Amino acid sequence: MASGAGRRGVALTDRQRLAWLRLIRSDNVGPSTFRDLINHFGSAEAAIDHLPELSRRGGAGRDIRIATVSEAEAELESARRFGAVFVGIGEPDYPPALRRIDGAPPIIAAAGDLALATQHAVGIVGSRNASVSGAKMAARLARELGAAGYAIVSGLARGIDAAAHRASLETGTIAALAGGLDQPYPPENQALYTEIKNGQGLAISEMPMGWEPRARDFPRRNRLIAGVALGLVVIEAAERSGSLITARRAADFGRLVFAVPGSPLDPRAAGTNALIKEGAILTTESRDVLDALAPLSRIVADDDPIMEEPPGDDRQPYLPPEDGDRAAIIEALGPSPVEIDDIIRHTGVAPPTVYVVLLELDLAGRLHRHPGGMVSIGFPD
Repeated sequence: MASGAGRRGVALTDRQRLAWLRLIRSDNVGPSTFRDLINHFGSAEAAIDHLPELSRRGGAGRDIRIATVSEAEAELESARRFGAVFVGIGEPDYPPALRRIDGAPPIIAAAGDLALATQHAVGIVGSRNASVSGAKMAARLARELGAAGYAIVSGLARGIDAAAHRASLETGTIAALAGGLDQPYPPENQALYTEIKNGQGLAISEMPMGWEPRARDFPRRNRLIAGVALGLVVIEAAERSGSLITARRAADFGRLVFAVPGSPLDPRAAGTNALIKEGAILTTESRDVLDALAPLSRIVADDDPIMEEPPGDDRQPYLPPEDGDRAAIIEALGPSPVEIDDIIRHTGVAPPTVYVVLLELDLAGRLHRHPGGMVSIGFPD
């Protein structure tokens, strides 16, 4: 049986949770920026106080929008009425595997059985217009992997996703959403979604309550699936499908990628067959997945990095960088992504100063962040 990954971390206070929600809902604050702000200022409250000055010094053309206390309180109340909670990255109920990915969401909304959040999980994704045999394979794998102790995580889409969720309702299934928890998609899976969050399942999202999913939100959902799971099984994916985006994410995160082969004559198998050629594990039965994941499932993640706010109210003062240092850092940046360590070596500027200038540029909307912690800057036309 696959065991859970353990529950580590420290619970946020109500005041901290409110501040975390305000910070992540403010303009130009993504997961990496959130982490850097907490690391520099020690708390979300202190970071919020400095957002206007940071963005101005970064060259923002207008005042940055900061989520208000009343907005955050309204979202917390909306979640409470829905039966959901917000879980911070340093709290015990945050998925341990998700915590370890690059740019992990600082806070997620969750509704349902929170015990599933810390259970080892396997992702199953694939075509929305699944064949009968594809849906049958997804259900079979989900049942058998669930019986072996794994939670099954997928994206609530039609076809393969829905088949995997239904087959793992009794053993534990996790639905990752592209919109807010109160905006499941597609509408025809509303009954399935209700079964998941009200039964032995869990729904998660990093989007605000009330957020209606758009096309550009689904890659974020795919990242959640890839991040929560130790391995990802792809069944019936066309050459340009969202499932292949999820598979690439999973590979980037160091997860195992499994692919069920299909007929070369079926366009729905083109993507999965290509994954096998590229090194994905050919999968025809659950044993292929269980044997490959067994070593990973035995890992106890006691060394997981956990983002916490220090006790007390010790706030690190914001010391604006010298204009010469700021100019040198901006000059070192360009449209091509570079590593931050390379900027530090190239400019000779102290690392804390480099990070503050990058925060300024980020909050001003001028910095672009790339996988692997790399950064770039755009130039005006």
